[in-house]
Amino acid sequence: MTINCKGSLIDLSTPKAMGILNVTPDSFYDGGRYKDENQILIQVETMLNDGATFIDVGAYSSRPGADHISEEEEKSRILPIVELLINTFPEILLSIDTFRSKIAQHCIDTGASLINDISAGNLDKNMMTTVGELKAPYIIMHMRGTPQTMKSLNHYDDLIHEVNIYFAKKVSEAREKGINDIIIDPGFGFAKNIDQNFELLNKLNLLSIHNLPLLAGLSRKSMIYKTLNIEPKEALNGTTSLNTIALLNGASILRVHDVKEAMECIKLVNAIKGISS
Repeated sequence: MTINCKGSLIDLSTPKAMGILNVTPDSFYDGGRYKDENQILIQVETMLNDGATFIDVGAYSSRPGADHISEEEEKSRILPIVELLINTFPEILLSIDTFRSKIAQHCIDTGASLINDISAGNLDKNMMTTVGELKAPYIIMHMRGTPQTMKSLNHYDDLIHEVNIYFAKKVSEAREKGINDIIIDPGFGFAKNIDQNFELLNKLNLLSIHNLPLLAGLSRKSMIYKTLNIEPKEALNGTTSLNTIALLNGASILRVHDVKEAMECIKLVNAIKGISS
């Protein structure tokens, strides 16, 4: 199971880590932490040295109830960071966390490798066409509504069935637009309550019917810290526990704030499965 990133084939039969770099002022965990170029470069270098295959850069906060920002504001936040990272780390595989096609176009043109779209094209009708033309790998996530409305859109008659139907439709649409490399993300915390998140994690292997790489984004999320009655900054141990379950249930990519711990998790699960790291 491989994806083509700027001409390099990345083998996802062995799980990989995707390090998170939020350049938003209001992310639930690390918002506002990386305010200048030096802090950004130190953090990215650390994640790469710790074993991250991908770095996911986002400039639009998608936490529940986050403020909406304009396309121009998102562009002004993210494009200088993409330029900085490409110039400093020429071999870096940058994933761009955006639902806007023009942001995707600008960032791929600047040297980014993948597009990570929380809306799977629902919030910009031009996104899939753009990604297909760019020949970039495309991460599609399950979500309802928008970050501002999704919290109230969490009624399901059969969660796993409905998520699988959603992905079947979205994958078909993406293929029609010429997108070759697709990764699916079940969207933990997006239009799902805590109980639904745990059901989704427990049955994650049922998403394997699509025969596509699966991304798990569990890092320090509310399903962990609210269940344990702690703060996000204290949720690393819980994150590692749930990442282990995600890997055992078929995850190919762990999207994380803490790459070193994620890589240790991957190595241990590989050892359980008899896979050479």
